[in-house]
Amino acid sequence: MSDESLPPPTPDSQTTPKVPPDPRRPGLIKSSLIFSGLTLVSRFMGLARDLVITARLGASQTIAADAYYTALSFPNLFRRIFAEGAFAAAFVPAYSRKLAAEGERSADELAVDGMAALAAATILLTLVCQISMPWLMFVINPGYADEPEKFKLAWMLTIVTMPYLPCMAITALLSGVLNARGRFILSGAAPTVLNAVMLLAVIPQKSPEMSAWAASFAVIVAGVLQAGLLWWGARKSGAHLRLVWPRLTPDVKALVLLAIPGAIAASVTQINIFISGVLASQMTGARSWLTVADRLYQLPLGMVGVAIGVALLPRLSQALGRKDAKDAQESTDLAIVASLALALPAAAGMMAVPHYLIDGLFTRGAFTAFDAQQTALALFHYGWGTPAFILARVLSPVFFARQDTKAPMRFAIISVVINIVLGVALFHWIGFQGIAAATAVASWVNVGQMVWTLHKRGDYRPSKQAWGKIARVALASLILGVLLVFAGLNRAVIEAPLAGFDLAGLGPKEIGILGLFVVASLVYPVLVLGTGGMTLAEIKALVRRRPAA
Repeated sequence: MSDESLPPPTPDSQTTPKVPPDPRRPGLIKSSLIFSGLTLVSRFMGLARDLVITARLGASQTIAADAYYTALSFPNLFRRIFAEGAFAAAFVPAYSRKLAAEGERSADELAVDGMAALAAATILLTLVCQISMPWLMFVINPGYADEPEKFKLAWMLTIVTMPYLPCMAITALLSGVLNARGRFILSGAAPTVLNAVMLLAVIPQKSPEMSAWAASFAVIVAGVLQAGLLWWGARKSGAHLRLVWPRLTPDVKALVLLAIPGAIAASVTQINIFISGVLASQMTGARSWLTVADRLYQLPLGMVGVAIGVALLPRLSQALGRKDAKDAQESTDLAIVASLALALPAAAGMMAVPHYLIDGLFTRGAFTAFDAQQTALALFHYGWGTPAFILARVLSPVFFARQDTKAPMRFAIISVVINIVLGVALFHWIGFQGIAAATAVASWVNVGQMVWTLHKRGDYRPSKQAWGKIARVALASLILGVLLVFAGLNRAVIEAPLAGFDLAGLGPKEIGILGLFVVASLVYPVLVLGTGGMTLAEIKALVRRRPAA
């Protein structure tokens, strides 16, 4: 371990709270746009990655697809719990408060000790999971037990992908350091590394099994590269980080106490999806269908929910630290309205033309027309659940900034119980698409509990202006949905002029769905402006840089 020490404090730093010198920091929406723009690039690269992988692996026709998606989902569950859950709930507010109140030295000491503890915990968890993976697989995917080859491939690939967990947990902590300092570019760009490395690994492969192995090893390589990139970025931003042995300081103990319930609360969607995967293992191809549908709704979730949540939490924590109720109210109103302005039209698209989307994007190679039909059933239900998935990511920081992680944890437990009971019931009633429907219902219950509790406590109530904006955005999204339904019913008319067209693998259906996406992207802003959901002046105000508090 390095014995590099922090520079000695100056007299002023011991007595005067300091933040990094930055006279004009991005405002909430400006920060979100930076993060979202980079996330958009990453998500489209991720879509390209998924198009290649689904074409190589298929879904219901090979054992490699379900095995690979299992290997990816298990470490991702813990990644989202440790990374997007625990440290969104505990580390970011604590680091932001220390940075503002005690200065860089104290905040960076917290980051150093937190990173050491997190690395130790996730490495230990990874080793335990790898050693016990053949037995764990009976719990993760009991349905695979009847298919020995798929079962063996699934646990072997999961052993390969598990080290991704400590890499991503460290990356998440370093992202929190950068975000608290108003730096969003590297944390937003890091996922692009994963997509690029996986594409390079999978493209040369020919068989489904070799593609699954290549993609799994690429996950590890990308995780190491992402952690290294964020370490360099944090050091470059002025954070004095170093490697130390884990130690349970009072600050680390406080983080652990906050992180345990916060991890459960902030990761409720991922826990529900994981439970859905356990149910899906009972049907060949179902895990792959759910995963492909999951990837599409993760696009708006990553762009909006995660981005605004990442930008909201540091600003809200600092506003509460200053006891600035007005800034806290405005920040939360902005986050909710802006997130729904993008979540609702995305939901409209997934509900209006689910089969058009899946067939146009994914049906090729080993991914058959039958796979597209089944995936579309799940996508429809994920569509009406998308606003809830996103609102949960935006509302959680309102609790976390107040260092309340226990209430969201209770809501999460209730939501998970509902998802399990309803998922089992609907799975046996309407089939695998019932799993997606149960996940959506459970997420809406979770959001409802959050809204009611914040209202009852008086911690947050949307202003009348915010309610008016939400209603107008909903109207614009409804009109968009009707137009998309009409386009879906006339799909043959749209694709007829493109018959026989082929450009670098893009045929009529690919060009048709991409064209529909472009047109919808142009029509929706007109609808939002026309209904008064947003005005040009408000949009300009949202992205305008605001002076630091």
